[in-house]
Amino acid sequence: MPLRFPAVSILDRAQSRSGSSEEATLQQVITRARRAERLGYRRFWVAEHHGVPGIAGSAPAVLAAAVASATTTIRVGTGGIMLPNHQPLVVAEQAATLRALSAGRFDLGVGRSLGFTQAVRAALRADKKDSERFGADIAELLAFLGGSSAVTARPQDGGRTPVFVLATGQGVDIAAQAGLAVVLGGPALFRDRASVLERYRDSFRPSPWWDRPYIVASLNVSVAETTPDARHLLLPEARALAVSRTKGFFPALEAVTGHQLNARETGLVEESLGSAIYGTPAEVTRQLADLHARTGADEFLVSGGAFDLEAQERSDEMLAGLVAAQARP
Repeated sequence: MPLRFPAVSILDRAQSRSGSSEEATLQQVITRARRAERLGYRRFWVAEHHGVPGIAGSAPAVLAAAVASATTTIRVGTGGIMLPNHQPLVVAEQAATLRALSAGRFDLGVGRSLGFTQAVRAALRADKKDSERFGADIAELLAFLGGSSAVTARPQDGGRTPVFVLATGQGVDIAAQAGLAVVLGGPALFRDRASVLERYRDSFRPSPWWDRPYIVASLNVSVAETTPDARHLLLPEARALAVSRTKGFFPALEAVTGHQLNARETGLVEESLGSAIYGTPAEVTRQLADLHARTGADEFLVSGGAFDLEAQERSDEMLAGLVAAQARP
């Protein structure tokens, strides 16, 4: 009996590469989106990061609009827009505009993360208290999108834009109570999945946006001809994450060389790789099917930044191929 797992989408964080300009990075996002559409991926999402040296994606609504204008069929979305940084009315207007301009292909993913550093948070006029009102911001956003607010957001959306919550901890409960889809990754999938996923499903309340619980599993995935090659593809981002946690800044992706990491950085790299899926097509097929069996996820959202663009392209193609193979009767 063939293995089965759900549809697969892509989240591109617009990570910069050493030796390349940020303008080139954004163009590469557009190129990848076109390829994802051609390969049959369900969605292509972009993210929001402010003042991060190694990430060019700071304006997801603008980048999503560019992706939508360069594609015709794939769903386009944000993974996500950080509500503490924006007024809910403005987010609703952006989402409704993007839905209207993309012939209904837009997905609104929202999160509660604050800026990367204190200086960024100050520049955004945000502080920790702003993330504490996430539930209220969600409710206000939905009222604008659904047309129940005293202020009419235009263009009128009528609750037609699918809304997803990038959730950890309390965000899972907020998504369930609001009747929204949830995007989960990291420990919520690999260590604490039973309690988190069951809590979301058990407390979910149907809404105009979603009539049933909908779980998107977000994780780094790479596919290559050999397992070492697939692991190598994930190393640049894993190293960049390790540097961000040990030195306080997120560097541009670099080619993996013989540079030695210290013990803490090595541990952080292995921790990052431990929550990723990588290997040959057969190995990745088994790992994704196992994750689906354990979580019941409705969709996989694939992330992970590679320095080698050609290897990233091959990985995208091979992953799409194994997804198509699973869909055959």
